Amino acid sequence: MSGEVDRRVFIDHVTIRVRDLARSRRFYEAALEPLGVEILEVPESDDIVFGPKGAEDFAIARADDAHPPSGPFHLAFAAASQQEVDRFHAAGLGAGGRDNGSPGLRPSYHPGYYGAYLIDPDENNVEAVCHER
Repeated sequence: MSGEVDRRVFIDHVTIRVRDLARSRRFYEAALEPLGVEILEVPESDDIVFGPKGAEDFAIARADDAHPPSGPFHLAFAAASQQEVDRFHAAGLGAGGRDNGSPGLRPSYHPGYYGAYLIDPDENNVEAVCHER
């Protein structure tokens, strides 16, 4: 074995509860667009589901008395390139996110780890990361 690790997805999907559905929709729609992610229609649900076509992996739903807001937590989205990470960060800032770590290499994680961090409208730490091994 060469010591390299094959990355695989093992979380099927995530839904988070948010305080202001419209505000969170604007943030996630803008921040995730550079990653090839868009809103996917799911007519049986009030949730707003995001993903690349064929992958309904991430959703936001309105918090209520029975389902309080999720978090705070850290959530990282996969990017295909450093340029996607850069665009994620810029778009998220433009949609009301707050900077929590500008785009750049994070060699303490591994030599090709390139990420950027934003605080979303519900105070969650949201990241885009590209693994160039």
